[in-house]
Amino acid sequence: MGRIGDGDIHAAFVEFRAKESDKCLSAQCIYCHSVRAKNTSRQRAHLLECPAYLNAMKEHNPDNPILHEAVNGSPAQHTPAKTPKKRDLDTMINGFQGTTSSAPQSFPIPKPNLERDFQMSVQLNPKISVGPGIWGQRNWVSFISGHWNGRWGKGTVVPGGQDSQLIAPDLSTHVDANCLLQTHDHPPAFVAVKMDGWRVGPREVLEKLEDPIQIDEVDPKTYSFRVYIHMETGDARYLHLNTGMWIGSGVRRVIYDAYRVI
Repeated sequence: MGRIGDGDIHAAFVEFRAKESDKCLSAQCIYCHSVRAKNTSRQRAHLLECPAYLNAMKEHNPDNPILHEAVNGSPAQHTPAKTPKKRDLDTMINGFQGTTSSAPQSFPIPKPNLERDFQMSVQLNPKISVGPGIWGQRNWVSFISGHWNGRWGKGTVVPGGQDSQLIAPDLSTHVDANCLLQTHDHPPAFVAVKMDGWRVGPREVLEKLEDPIQIDEVDPKTYSFRVYIHMETGDARYLHLNTGMWIGSGVRRVIYDAYRVI
């Protein structure tokens, strides 16, 4: 069994092999970026004197045993595990290690951003109940038509798309939808779209979403309808869509705002 605080020590370092020929691993402190040989005792000694680490622990994890030892001169006594406190994400990721030479250099991990990219509205046929299955109630919904517009074009939703819905006992709904977009170009391009996600919320709100009389009175902020969106095309004008990533936010009348992950 390791000493108290060994887990915190290992979490504060990124291990790497500086050269392929090296038999031993090196470890870099993700708080101050200093590098040393992988050795728990030496890594502990470093953290006891690392201002960046100690300051981060004072702010975000005051019960940290390494901090306790640095302040009081002795390790903290063992106490039942507590729920970990939220770490400072920026502090934790800024020391991500890229190892291309014997003199390691630190590279921050880029943060993804979201850009509103397009909106799609779809008209649906009445749902067809496939019936209860081992995972829940299965419904089948086909697309009548629709339209879309965005930063990279506009057009229509080709009739014939479908959504295979799975209704959980708490009325949460998993959506697995496929459809085809047609652009207004001459000649038009066709883009295959796949959406996968969940509509969740309080039971009383989800019940109203299934009631055609009450559905338009439901505030979209009272439930969450989020999907992953993937697109595919062979048209040379839109090949950039094949490697894109999107997160969609929808409403029950089936309008999606799609945000591209940058």
